[in-house]
Amino acid sequence: MGGGRVVRMDTQFWDDMYRSREQLFSGSPNGVLVTEVTGLPPGQALDVGCGEGADALWLARRGWQVTAVDISRIAVERAAAAATDIEGRVAWTRADLASTPPPAAAFDLVSAQYFPLKRQPDHSVLRGLLDAVAPGGTLLFATHALADLTPDQERDFNPGDYYQPDDIAGLLDDGWTVLVNETRPRSAPAPAGTHHTRDTVLRARRLR
Repeated sequence: MGGGRVVRMDTQFWDDMYRSREQLFSGSPNGVLVTEVTGLPPGQALDVGCGEGADALWLARRGWQVTAVDISRIAVERAAAAATDIEGRVAWTRADLASTPPPAAAFDLVSAQYFPLKRQPDHSVLRGLLDAVAPGGTLLFATHALADLTPDQERDFNPGDYYQPDDIAGLLDDGWTVLVNETRPRSAPAPAGTHHTRDTVLRARRLR
């Protein structure tokens, strides 16, 4: 366990994680995104924690204008290098959404796929993401099912410290309508070395 040293999931952690492999993720868009967004009219999208860019590229190739944000500079550089066929459709941005909230009411889709969003007493980072959804727009938030997650002391990771979709649904006021709030089997095999067999998904539309 690293001799008791806690490895925090900060910018350095994620840069080191991406640097450790030539490609960290599959390169395919997340199944929840494909299932829930196919059929929506394209507009402005915010891809939260874009990683190596598979979701942002999928959206852009279907007509969306995407702002893709990740805390890791290495992830953003890799994603941009893969975007040769959609020039001008994705703004790749290295930012920490905890300190740099997105613009309010600017996006027809805010998508957070397996983004580790830590609970806060005032919910400030979460509220920044909610506020970014334009009236009529969609919030799509997906995580690994809580029962599939286990604490990792070395990485200072306790699943209970992070928002689950149901937590977010409970914070939405009557200016929202919840379309999906459920746990379902993953549409793709679990990542190597994990037991992530189910997704928990929230899809909500902002009414005003």
